[in-house]
Amino acid sequence: MPGDVEPLSPTDDLMEMVVGGCTAQAIYTAARLGIADVLAEGPRTADEIAVEVEAHPDGVYRLLRALTTRSIFAEQPGKRFALTPMADALRSDAPNSVRALVLMAGHPITWETWGQLTHSVVTGEPAFWKLRGMRVFEYLARDEEYADLFNQAMTFSSSIEIPTILEAYDFSRFSTIVDVGGGQGRLLAAILQATPEAKGILVDIESVTASAPPVLAEAGVADRCAIQSGSFFDAVPTGGDAYVLKHVLHDWPEAKATEILRSVRASIGESGELLLVALVLPEDDAPHLGKVVDLDLLLEFGGRHRTTEEYRRLLAGAGFELRRVVPTAGAASVVEAVPA
Repeated sequence: MPGDVEPLSPTDDLMEMVVGGCTAQAIYTAARLGIADVLAEGPRTADEIAVEVEAHPDGVYRLLRALTTRSIFAEQPGKRFALTPMADALRSDAPNSVRALVLMAGHPITWETWGQLTHSVVTGEPAFWKLRGMRVFEYLARDEEYADLFNQAMTFSSSIEIPTILEAYDFSRFSTIVDVGGGQGRLLAAILQATPEAKGILVDIESVTASAPPVLAEAGVADRCAIQSGSFFDAVPTGGDAYVLKHVLHDWPEAKATEILRSVRASIGESGELLLVALVLPEDDAPHLGKVVDLDLLLEFGGRHRTTEEYRRLLAGAGFELRRVVPTAGAASVVEAVPA
């Protein structure tokens, strides 16, 4: 019919996907320059924005013009630009700001690593190790700026994920919850807030747990949560009836993931439960965020996301039996297992 838009051809679809990397870098550049923060006070011209962010006026205009095609910023009469809902999420002080995650995803180190995807696919080895000569966590200990950005991105991811976990899974039946590799304790703090009778134990390396006390105090659960610093490869505290590992196993290849699980198995009681918060991949070709993120794990960590059956086999090899997988409203699920 007249006026109908012809559907894109397969070639057009493919080209749209290919230029997606250009869009990602454009978003990163806008976030790095802080353009959304400038526009928080109202629409501005590219020239006015350029003065604020110390950039070239023509470059700023062309950047914003490109992003308006994705509904990130909006162009008004007089070549003035304004925030849109997506652009608003790039503000550093927005309630659900994605700026830290964008800065991490578009960082030159991340970008350079993705440029070596062919190496990882051909060899099966993380390109990050080839480029940096060390594992990611070793590098984070040496590069303070990159580590800070990494931690901010992880904090943001947790902030949007934790509510979906608490809505989907009932932790109230547990009296002592051990969060293994729990970072600064944000998930454990939220669980303890929701279960006022429970106690918690936070486990992670000392450089991470050092910043946990303020998080636990702000949540009002510091008096119910002990902190144990150390490697989960060495030992995991006994005495818990629930052991939570949130996005821990996916960072490690099979042998190391099994080693972590066996460390937990040595400490967990026969009536205890193991709860893995993870992106569980569908067995079919259904779209899933984890399938793309899995490539990042290949590139950087040498780890992987897994299907339900792959988790079942991994758990069995460490002395656990997978009982059920509880989906959440987000991308993650809770994999529930018990000692076999």
